[in-house]
Amino acid sequence: MANSLVGKSIKAIKNPNLLTALSAYPIRKLSSAATVEQPQSEGPSSSFAFSSDGSNEKNEDSIYVKGPNCNRRQDASSSSVTMPMSFMTGSIVGKRFYKQVTTREADDGNGCTVMLDYRTLKTPSKKPLKLPTLALAKAIAAEWEYQEKDGIRPFTMPLMKLACTALERVPVTRTKIIENLMKKFNQDLVFCRAPGDNDLTSNVRDRQVEKIDPLLHWVELEFGFKPTVYSSFFGGKQDDGLCKAVENLLKGTDDCELASIDAIAAAAHSLIIAIALIRGRLQIEEAIELIRLEEDLQIDKWGLVEGGHDVDIADLKVQISSAAVFLGLSRRI
Repeated sequence: MANSLVGKSIKAIKNPNLLTALSAYPIRKLSSAATVEQPQSEGPSSSFAFSSDGSNEKNEDSIYVKGPNCNRRQDASSSSVTMPMSFMTGSIVGKRFYKQVTTREADDGNGCTVMLDYRTLKTPSKKPLKLPTLALAKAIAAEWEYQEKDGIRPFTMPLMKLACTALERVPVTRTKIIENLMKKFNQDLVFCRAPGDNDLTSNVRDRQVEKIDPLLHWVELEFGFKPTVYSSFFGGKQDDGLCKAVENLLKGTDDCELASIDAIAAAAHSLIIAIALIRGRLQIEEAIELIRLEEDLQIDKWGLVEGGHDVDIADLKVQISSAAVFLGLSRRI
């Protein structure tokens, strides 16, 4: 499901008229004086509601639903759905309890939100899921629309998880995220070379030179410092000027950009590939090819293990593609 959704999003993002088409899509606006009618649930609502007095601590997988009193008129913002912290870990968090998924402009007019029936979607820390663009809101709404009745599966909602990361984690841990990225920079995948004096690895080195050297040349032009390559498993030491230039780039990112870079770097074991992807130097397919270069050579020689290599490839494609799509949809044009 996630592969299919990401694939459709990638194709759509290549369409220059994407945001124009999405912006023409009708947005559901709720008046603060509107009467809200509670729809019938597909299952027992008690599974999704708990009190706000802390009595929910023993059931961390419960979805916090704050519903309106159907006998009176009230502000739509008082109706909300807050996802549990377990949403970020990939576990099933409960049955689908909504019928319709829509988007609307945020109450302050700055950004867009996602609605599950009459409920405004919130992050695990109960912050409004306020997204920078309508395109991103509609993509996340599509993830919610594709959920099955028997359960909400966070692992099929990579854009929603990235949005929660950008809204919650990045603002409060920005410095720590950048420190962790820079700490691993000297061991970056693209700086490592297989030994050329060994018959078992010489073909790997030749492929690395062919595919990765052009990227390193781009790094030199982009930052003004030539990267150092090494054959040690434990990495090497890059020029302080290059490290400082990359760190300054990270400090200048917005929350969505840093969330995307962090996600790509974690999946790719390479900050350079992440930066090249968000800067447009690499396409998604090219980035995946570089990440899997050595392993694909082994598969070509020894064969693919079903249920192992194929699952790893699919997972990598979802992680890299979803982060790239998230970043593209979050940018205002």
